[in-house]
Amino acid sequence: ITLDGTDVTGLKPSGLVRNGVVQCPEGRKLFPEMSVLKNLMLGAYVHRRNKAEIKKTLEEILALFPILDEKKDQSAGSLSGGQQQMVAIGRAMMGRPKVLLLDEPSLGLAPLVVKQMFETIKGINEQGTTVLLAEQNAFAALKIAHRAYVIENGRLVMEGDKDAMLGNEAIRKAYIGA
Repeated sequence: ITLDGTDVTGLKPSGLVRNGVVQCPEGRKLFPEMSVLKNLMLGAYVHRRNKAEIKKTLEEILALFPILDEKKDQSAGSLSGGQQQMVAIGRAMMGRPKVLLLDEPSLGLAPLVVKQMFETIKGINEQGTTVLLAEQNAFAALKIAHRAYVIENGRLVMEGDKDAMLGNEAIRKAYIGA
């Protein structure tokens, strides 16, 4: 597997992050007793020597999710599910990814929060970060996707651009509920 001409096959997680591949896991995986700020800072660990860049990135994350600035000293476990997802995505963005891997970011969130989350994900992509999104909410994912892949039982069964996928009757019936 190569990223920008660099072979990243078999790298340790820290090596992947240094090379620009960062994951935001399903279920958030926050440290609930630690503050929001400390959870965010963990995402910058591999870049810890570059204090100025960390400060700049943190300011960008807090601008992206202003509620986190208000709650930065609270324990991450005290936040709502949507706010915890913001912390999880913010922590991943602290790693300054070229490729952001998002695993089920809408899991357990209220519909309005899901809409806001997907708008934020779209914005992250529009600012130049490639986003690979694994998501059960096919309709929400397809609304912001450029390209989609349908995987069933570990096998790729269909792929195409978002318009082709949204217009595919089998996809609509199986995954969107039309």
